[in-house]
Amino acid sequence: MVLEMKVPSPGESITEVEIATWLVKDGDYVEKDQAIAEVDSDKATLELPAEESGIITLKAEEGDTVAVGQVVCLIDTSAAKPEGGAAPAEEPKQEAPKAEEPKKEEAKPAATTYASGTPSPAAKKILDEKGVAPSQVSGTGKDGRITKEDAMSASVAAMGTPTGGNRSSERTKLSMLRRKVAERLVAAKNETAMLTTFNEATMKPINELRAEFKEEFKNKHGVSLGFMSFFTKAVVRALQLYPDVNSMIDGDYKISYDFCDISVAVSGPKGLMVPVMRNAELLTFRGIEAEIKRLALRARDGQITVDEMTGGTFTISNGGVFGSMLSTPIINPPQSGILGMHNIIERPIAVNGQVEIHPMMYIALSYDHRIIDGRESVGFLVAVKEGLEDPINLLMDGNPRKALEL
Repeated sequence: MVLEMKVPSPGESITEVEIATWLVKDGDYVEKDQAIAEVDSDKATLELPAEESGIITLKAEEGDTVAVGQVVCLIDTSAAKPEGGAAPAEEPKQEAPKAEEPKKEEAKPAATTYASGTPSPAAKKILDEKGVAPSQVSGTGKDGRITKEDAMSASVAAMGTPTGGNRSSERTKLSMLRRKVAERLVAAKNETAMLTTFNEATMKPINELRAEFKEEFKNKHGVSLGFMSFFTKAVVRALQLYPDVNSMIDGDYKISYDFCDISVAVSGPKGLMVPVMRNAELLTFRGIEAEIKRLALRARDGQITVDEMTGGTFTISNGGVFGSMLSTPIINPPQSGILGMHNIIERPIAVNGQVEIHPMMYIALSYDHRIIDGRESVGFLVAVKEGLEDPINLLMDGNPRKALEL
């Protein structure tokens, strides 16, 4: 019996996928549930498992775009599983003896004379002007004399024209996911009134809390106490104070949410992905760190699903892990705001009239000015700053040990 394997639907509203990689070859024997291909949709990369065991026949090439429901391979379920062991190597074919080719007469080198390597007057003038020594030029004129053309060619090469080395290039097709990300980023720039506001925060209070509790936190909960849990808590608090930032436009209407589904931008093997932490307002520090770790691992391993990347109401992007000092992050549509984190650098700041060295971070909020006014955007970012600089009172209800479940 021959089974026709069709492309399953990866999620709602997805009508086509792209064959990214075949993990098996035509004619291979595959086991049931074995991953036979990786397929790209415009939202995620998913594995395609074999529905039955048998000999596979591929019906699509890598890079082909296929509709959901289209047959991409056949599996002959009646074929017996081949026994192990390498196939006998083919005997090398004996090549017919080649007829001896007539020997070519070797060209005799040009005789060396007083003219060899000597530039003509015109050539000498060019070499002197360009600072090129005659010894660096091969003459093609009579008896090896350096001609005007030789001097001009040598001068151009000396000024930087490549004369050797690797100058190859490669043309590869962007994955469907990468193309969709590019399309969405351009749409966000063209279809929103995007504006970015900046502030800075001292990370000293958070650094002190992490230094005090990180070992105990990790030993008890099995996850590290990172910066993302503090930022997520600060963002949730700010969204509750400024709900317009947690809203989005739908035509002539504004949709507001009483929950905070926080998208977290992570870099995966197939490009930028934004898995979502659902109901972040209900999560503890431990819950946030555990969920971020889970989503990041799934994104890294290519196991993230479409459902895990849709439905966010606000995004946090941490460019600081790559060394970014300052940026203007692009909104993740249809959301109306995105917070950019950056690297932490010790800088002198004024504290109560005295200069102190603090670990400082620039923070940036890009927002859609169609729905968020300046007062809300600036107030939101100030609220985030306040939460980061006074985490014990504003994010932990005055009790770090209770907040960290220690």
